[in-house]
Amino acid sequence: MRAVVLHEYGGPEKLKFEDNVPEPQISGRTVLIAAAAASVNPIDWKVRSGMRQKDFPLSFPAILGRDVSGVVQAVGASVKHFKAGDRVLALSHATYAELVAVDDSDVTHLPDGVDLADAAVIPLISLTGDQLVRLATNVKKGQVVLITGALGSVGRAAVHTAKKIGAQVIAGVRAKELNDARSLGVSDVLAIDDDKAIEKFRLVDAIADTVGGEVAAKLIAKVKQSGSFGYTSVLPESAAAQNPTVKITRVLAQPDPSKVREFADDVRDGKFVLPIGRRMPLRNAAEAHVLGEKGGIGKILLLAPNSQD
Repeated sequence: MRAVVLHEYGGPEKLKFEDNVPEPQISGRTVLIAAAAASVNPIDWKVRSGMRQKDFPLSFPAILGRDVSGVVQAVGASVKHFKAGDRVLALSHATYAELVAVDDSDVTHLPDGVDLADAAVIPLISLTGDQLVRLATNVKKGQVVLITGALGSVGRAAVHTAKKIGAQVIAGVRAKELNDARSLGVSDVLAIDDDKAIEKFRLVDAIADTVGGEVAAKLIAKVKQSGSFGYTSVLPESAAAQNPTVKITRVLAQPDPSKVREFADDVRDGKFVLPIGRRMPLRNAAEAHVLGEKGGIGKILLLAPNSQD
């Protein structure tokens, strides 16, 4: 099969589009997906560079990618709920490829009315944003939660989940993005690159942080006593000392196909919108990583060769 292969840690140029890559092996519980698309996520270039090898070590040669949408090509003998020809969606691994093998417990059917390739943007960001709000911050109906990076992909998913719960959502974005953030239907906005605005900001029940760094460290002090701070990125070691009573929880998304399906249904119904900045051939994965690391263009889709031949 054709796939994008990484033979060593390094820059985007280390991503090589290759023919004759061994196909993934299937077992009794495996769903083999002929990919329509994968999406590019920040974790992809962080793993590629070696920045996150402590959390996600690679064995080379390796194939990156966490999201896949496509059509079932074959199933293992023990698979009951999927068959060849089904349109499916999954959070998996090694998805920068024509074929992706996924355990059936991690796969969901894609509802009619959702574009097969575009659906690949859904799994990782939806699960990260949802688990950040529901599990890490444990926000309840009527509580106030600040979501930083609210216009980013994970941020948008977190806002969506928090609003469905019935929480009051404050969108934390850069000052130049305040007007755009109001379009998310939030109750308020905060310029997180404005120290004076942060200083004047009220206390909240929880913060769901997708930004990390010094901004996150400053904001921890704005969580009420015994409140919660969930995060997806990296916090300075000194951050916890800013508010010792706060419960701090890091999120690494876990598979939850029912939740992926819920987000897909909301995409179909127009309740959740995730801007796609670029659709590029899988062979251009290196270029996609360069664009992704620059930021500011929305989600990037990598279209599998199957979907373009």
